[in-house]
Amino acid sequence: MDIGVVLQNDPPARRVVELAKRAEAAGFSHVWTFDSHVLWQEPFVIYSKILDETQRVIVGPMVTNPGTRDWTVTASLFATLNEMYGNRTICGIGRGDSALRVLGAPPQSLAQLRDCVQVIRALGNGRPATLRGTEIRFGWAPDSRLDVWVAAYGPKALRLTGEVGDGYILQLADPDIAEWMISAVRRAAAAAGRDPAALRFCVAAPAYVGADLAHQRDQTRWFGGMVGNHVADIVGRYGTGGAVPRALTDYVRAREGYDYAEHGRAGNPHAGFVPDEVIDRFCVLGPVENHVKRLQELRELGVDQFAVYLQHDAKEETLAAYGEHIIPAFG
Repeated sequence: MDIGVVLQNDPPARRVVELAKRAEAAGFSHVWTFDSHVLWQEPFVIYSKILDETQRVIVGPMVTNPGTRDWTVTASLFATLNEMYGNRTICGIGRGDSALRVLGAPPQSLAQLRDCVQVIRALGNGRPATLRGTEIRFGWAPDSRLDVWVAAYGPKALRLTGEVGDGYILQLADPDIAEWMISAVRRAAAAAGRDPAALRFCVAAPAYVGADLAHQRDQTRWFGGMVGNHVADIVGRYGTGGAVPRALTDYVRAREGYDYAEHGRAGNPHAGFVPDEVIDRFCVLGPVENHVKRLQELRELGVDQFAVYLQHDAKEETLAAYGEHIIPAFG
């Protein structure tokens, strides 16, 4: 199992680069960042600096979306970085949440997401793509290689992931929910005539290594609020009749709104509705042995990568603990 890290693009950007370098030194395989250019700094500028100052890690957004950039611009960013640094990028993508809502725009439709995935992947792999009736190709990037992993929660989005994604990103670390979601993606891939075993699966969630569980919960409660935004959309569309696991939908009943100015931040006052039980299920907290046990459970489900959300007050300590104790346990 690969182990990656997810960072916010908070200024100073130099700090993000330094954390990425520490992650590579500790043995992490991937460095992901949020992509919400109003709330945080523009990620692709920072990716170039990270790639320039590292040798091995793969870099990309968790996640970008079809709405904030022209699809050809997004593909060109990846292909350019690949030409400069040797195919060390990856594209995580979803319908869009904070990046679009802070602009007063809704998330993109699943049809737009499907088309966007296919255009970005074709161009990012040196192949032609058709957009608005015009065939285009990056003649300067024949050797670029790019995987596109789709983030999803709802039934239709999971089906789309199995049909067109190179991988699937689930942003929570509950093994029961992960098993349900991964199975749905695999079934969709098989129904579309694809090999389910060819898809990669990534679980991403806050991880905090330490002994003070109450403090860790307070530092990661924001994550349940963030997931709740997506779940609230799903409940609004499908209800609570079993379209997704009740363990994912029940807790959002107490949700009373959300302020994107606090999105993804420890201490978010709009995440108070998230109970401790949900935090313990969605995140990976506590001493080293808790992390090893949870990651072993996820690996047995077929998860290929666990990505550590590092939005709390023990970034260096958690990186060091993973590098010293947890990453070696998973080869």
